Amino acid sequence: MDIITENLNVDNLILLALREDISSEDITTNSIIKDNILGRGHLIAKEDGILAGIEIFKRVFKLLDENIEFKVNFKDGDKLQKGQIICEITGDLRVILSGERVALNYLQHMSGIATYTNDVVQLLKGTSIKLLDTRKTTPNMRIFEKYAVKVGGGYNHRYNLSDGVLIKDNHIAVAGSIKSAVEMARAYVSFVKKIEVEVENLQMVEEAIEAKADIIMLDNMDEFTMKKAVEIIGGRCKTECSGNITRENILKISKCGVDFVSSGAITHSAPILDISLKNLQKL
Repeated sequence: MDIITENLNVDNLILLALREDISSEDITTNSIIKDNILGRGHLIAKEDGILAGIEIFKRVFKLLDENIEFKVNFKDGDKLQKGQIICEITGDLRVILSGERVALNYLQHMSGIATYTNDVVQLLKGTSIKLLDTRKTTPNMRIFEKYAVKVGGGYNHRYNLSDGVLIKDNHIAVAGSIKSAVEMARAYVSFVKKIEVEVENLQMVEEAIEAKADIIMLDNMDEFTMKKAVEIIGGRCKTECSGNITRENILKISKCGVDFVSSGAITHSAPILDISLKNLQKL
């Protein structure tokens, strides 16, 4: 098992997915296969991409039957080519058929995120910019999606609301000003926590600098304004940009001088990687 399958939350989340798909039984499989029949199948890449989630794929079946066996040819982070056999699965055909969809849902989705993330990371090659994910994740899928981002070469922003301070526009509106919001945050959280402030214009940039924010997030700024903001900040704190950032516009952003780029698209808009379980046969 790797670091993700060792997480205490993972089994519970997988079991929830299995219960959603098998509320009482798999009536199709059980009507066709009456007994424990040993079988084998191949997990095949149907297109090029980056593999992510192979241990989750395996864990789905292991939670249904510990006796399922795998011969794995690739690990997470490996580049796949169309037609390659990722792994061989052997065991009770009823278990393989019943767990197939849930296992593939995880693997296809996670591999799609890793592939999309890697595409963006490659576009940033040669710069010092780090690509970050966001909290724009599928409910109950965050641990899988953020793991896939790391496999693809990206970095994780805060995991959840308990993980870091990010003062956004609505927080500022309630607090009355950036200065008040930062002061209240510093008084509340541990000194080891950094304070990040989201700004939308150059005036807010000045206010965030004056408030001694640790990180300033430049949100939905055009290229000219972003470059000017980085110039004003002048290295006094870390800079991050966000807002509708995709692989189509990342090259323009990379020329603005920010330290980090955060993109919700790498989790919420990544297409799945086409992977199939094929050649299932009795032994």
